[in-house]
Amino acid sequence: MDLELSGRVALVTGASKGIGLAVARTLADEGAHVVAVSRTRTAELPEKAVHVAADLMDPQAPARAVARAVEEFGGLDVLVNNAGGPPPGVTLPRVGFLTPQDADWQAMFEFNLFSAVRVIRAAVPVMLERGGGSIVNISSGSAVQPGAMNVDYGAAKAALNHVSKAVSEEYGSRGIRVNTISPGPVLTDWWTKEGGAADVISAMAGADAATVVTSVAPEMMRLVTGRLVRPQEVADAVALLASPRSASTTGADLAVDGGFRKEL
Repeated sequence: MDLELSGRVALVTGASKGIGLAVARTLADEGAHVVAVSRTRTAELPEKAVHVAADLMDPQAPARAVARAVEEFGGLDVLVNNAGGPPPGVTLPRVGFLTPQDADWQAMFEFNLFSAVRVIRAAVPVMLERGGGSIVNISSGSAVQPGAMNVDYGAAKAALNHVSKAVSEEYGSRGIRVNTISPGPVLTDWWTKEGGAADVISAMAGADAATVVTSVAPEMMRLVTGRLVRPQEVADAVALLASPRSASTTGADLAVDGGFRKEL
């Protein structure tokens, strides 16, 4: 199926690894001009992608990234707000409402909500000049399934869902579609790196990190598929929502979560 993305300009945040890297590669494979935003460029990024080195904890960085897309390609058609998860220097999961302090909450919202808000704010006027566009915000199943683990992260993603819906309502009649994708646990280095989530849960569960990834985490999170989500599975959903083939899909949330979300 032709997704009609050839020649379109797409900006992807958090594009150096994990979901963001899979998204950047997929959109490039579909013929889009990709502007990849991350603190550092990795060798895995498509060679033809334009890299913007930026720390999205810097309030000025989002506007600079959008301006670079305009400078390189004359506009912006697709925005994928993927940057998120643990703020730089933070290890998740952390358990219990009393664990994160004010500074932890502030950093979590800065990285997972405010950075996305700032990119959207910079992107909307540019998209309006081109008659519309598609914004896909990477949220989380934790946004709608609260629990004692990572409560500040879930709250930030819940706020991102609200913003996404509000922007879709305001600008839908002017051609800008806004949707969210809510992954479950995705097999990235967030889990597998030294000191990452697998190691943290390993210490709590008394199992080695490899067993946490293959068995303990899927069972703990009651994943119907019995495994963590693959980054490419999220990227494929992003490409579909970014595509004009999804012209009547806006204000929606798509779960790519292995059955993590249980409610109707």
